[in-house]
Amino acid sequence: GPILKRGPDMTKSPMTKSEQLLRIDDHDFTMRPAFGGPPIPVGVDVQVESLDTISEVDMDFTMTLYLRHYWKDERLSFTSTNNQSMTFDSRLAKKIWVPDMFFVHSKRSFIHDTTTDNVMLRVYPDGNVLYSLRVTVTAMCNMDLSRFPLDTQTCSLEIESYAYTDDDLMLYWKKGNESLNTDERISLSQFLIQKFHTTTKLAFYSSTGWYNRLYIHFTLRRHVFFFLLQTYFPATLMVMLSWVSFWIDRRAVPARVPLGITTVLTMSTIITGVNASMPRVSYIKAVDIYLWVSFVFVFLSVIEYAAVNYLSTVQERKERKLRERLPCTCGIGNPDDAMYDPQITGYTTMDVNSIGNYGSAGNYGMPENGGRQERMFAQVVLGDPQLTGQVKRPGYVNIWIDTHAIDKYSRMVFPGSYVLFNIIYWSIYS
Repeated sequence: GPILKRGPDMTKSPMTKSEQLLRIDDHDFTMRPAFGGPPIPVGVDVQVESLDTISEVDMDFTMTLYLRHYWKDERLSFTSTNNQSMTFDSRLAKKIWVPDMFFVHSKRSFIHDTTTDNVMLRVYPDGNVLYSLRVTVTAMCNMDLSRFPLDTQTCSLEIESYAYTDDDLMLYWKKGNESLNTDERISLSQFLIQKFHTTTKLAFYSSTGWYNRLYIHFTLRRHVFFFLLQTYFPATLMVMLSWVSFWIDRRAVPARVPLGITTVLTMSTIITGVNASMPRVSYIKAVDIYLWVSFVFVFLSVIEYAAVNYLSTVQERKERKLRERLPCTCGIGNPDDAMYDPQITGYTTMDVNSIGNYGSAGNYGMPENGGRQERMFAQVVLGDPQLTGQVKRPGYVNIWIDTHAIDKYSRMVFPGSYVLFNIIYWSIYS
């Protein structure tokens, strides 16, 4: 009978191998397409997958993106009946010419390799090539932190050919500003992404020449709510807490001194905590202004009590001397009639008021003007009895003592000044 011969397996035919179909071995792919001729146009588009971190300390950002290149290499053209493209992975990409892109000012970058290298090469029959890879790059971002944390930052990712100048390779955005696509779900905990856009410029190197450089710009506005809760609100509370001492009795040293010292130390801790997570820049940041002005307010409240305490001590010494000169005499029946009578006391009303100026701050009740009034039963005399012929006569002297003058004004001046500072601060920086 007839012997049936099985037809050849076309998949195993040598002519179906992709490398032979594309004539890989027939060409020198160490040279760019159209070598010696005009520069080869290489279009680029980018899809940003994620914006991972923004670091103020390191002044950098980390971004994951799909970087796609488009160019035409007639050496890779092939015949096709249905005009379908062929898709390959990184193994073929290592055997042909591909653009040598790099990220300017990048610190670290890598092509993802799970489960295999995330590289795709798509070749069309007419020689057009799409080369796509998934990259994570950490690049430098020069931040101006003078308005931190009420700032807006603009960072840029820069793409450039490493070897080919603009005489050999013309790098451009494939579809202009539409060449940049972003995932709508991209979000950052500390920033609001306001805008992505692209630009193109020429970069000059003195030794090698001019290069096309593509820029991806993105603008970030910082969320201030976190810093309001963690920094501004606690600092404001500490300043307000320092004002409490103005309403505490000046003699309550164990109450007022620890209150002042505690608020000063807490403000120091807040300032240290903020600066620990910031770069050591040589200029003043907006948060520094707020915290240091708050620190000065807290510090001044401690100095205020030191002044009150010192002046009170001075007044008490003066009162002690006054009492030594005017020893108290008891036993007068109804001395009210003798008040302010110069014939009895030897003092005019003017003299009594002047005595009041030497009084001590504070052992008695508060009158209308915020001072304290003491009716001191004293034996007073005007001048020398030998010269005036008057004798010592007892009487009552009203001594007005302005105990809390500094405290009284501090209750208005400190809050008023701090509110004014806040109005100016937030009108400038918000």
